[in-house]
Amino acid sequence: MSAFHAAHASGGTWQECVARCAGRLGRPGGGLGFVYFTEALAPYAAPIVETLREKTGVSDWIGTVGIGIIASGTEYLDEPAIAVMVADLSADQYRVFSGRARLDAGAPAHFGVIHADPSTPDIAELIADMSSKVKSGFLVGGLSSSQSGTVQVANEVISGGLSGAVLGASVGVSTRLTQGCTPLPGRFRVTACAANVIRTLDDRPALEVMKEAIGEMLARDLRRAAHFIHVGLPVTGSDRGDYLVRNLVGIDLDQGLIAIGDLVEPGTDLLFCKRDAESARRDLRRILSELREELPERARGALYFSCIARGEHMFGSRGAELALVKEALGDMPLAGFFCNGEISHDRLYGYTGVLTLFH
Repeated sequence: MSAFHAAHASGGTWQECVARCAGRLGRPGGGLGFVYFTEALAPYAAPIVETLREKTGVSDWIGTVGIGIIASGTEYLDEPAIAVMVADLSADQYRVFSGRARLDAGAPAHFGVIHADPSTPDIAELIADMSSKVKSGFLVGGLSSSQSGTVQVANEVISGGLSGAVLGASVGVSTRLTQGCTPLPGRFRVTACAANVIRTLDDRPALEVMKEAIGEMLARDLRRAAHFIHVGLPVTGSDRGDYLVRNLVGIDLDQGLIAIGDLVEPGTDLLFCKRDAESARRDLRRILSELREELPERARGALYFSCIARGEHMFGSRGAELALVKEALGDMPLAGFFCNGEISHDRLYGYTGVLTLFH
């Protein structure tokens, strides 16, 4: 079984981070490189990639900036840091693309690893369109996250739109989406609405239905409840019960209305869900168990894209989320970042983690 290589490091300068990572990677000489760096290093993205290319002999790199970045059992935030992984793939098994280097007709487009700029208009539609261009219809990835400007890497440093790599059918991958929420009992249909404001559910005042769904204790303090009660929009055709989590953005006590962070129309189904640490741990353990049973042997490497609202904010301590992955699947090469929105299959999610294993 061919090897993947991974490394991660923090340091006072980008040069220190790259030197440590390159030293640990050695010189693979080829393959597809993934590079993720914290926002302190975003201004140095171009020399970071060029130096990695020079020191490792790996020509092709994709990646992006994150408020936090991810490695095996580890996460970095609020400090200069880099996480890298080199996938042992031959040149005919993948193709790097961006707005400047579009896919040609002969590209091995079966599965895609995608990074995207969150400020790009109609980003959800672009993701769905890109999904239609790969034979499996399956994408994984995330939106760049930074308190300042974002950048992506697709052999060169770019901004805006989508970029990444498509992989051929000969590249073995398994992937799962983990939700950070637990659905509450009940599923309801929007019967009257305007844009993102819902007037009635099942022909009853929407707020009245929500209060019943979340229970008496939470309904007593709606201001507090709004911090961890969300709306889930079920994904049509999903055989795993996936749903898109959207924030509650407004409540009208007088008229019994609720507003959510997405557009809806009459006939839309929705559910209410609760976001908490135990829900996230339970669902992460579920997908890890499924992946462990699916793989005949240990994965060669992994990519993990997790929401910026997860990590230590949800799991209680830095590295706790990655420790669960390491405990279940072993100490394998892994890289990723904390996203401003996660990509799985053909949709943009929130509050989720997307784990992809190479085998």
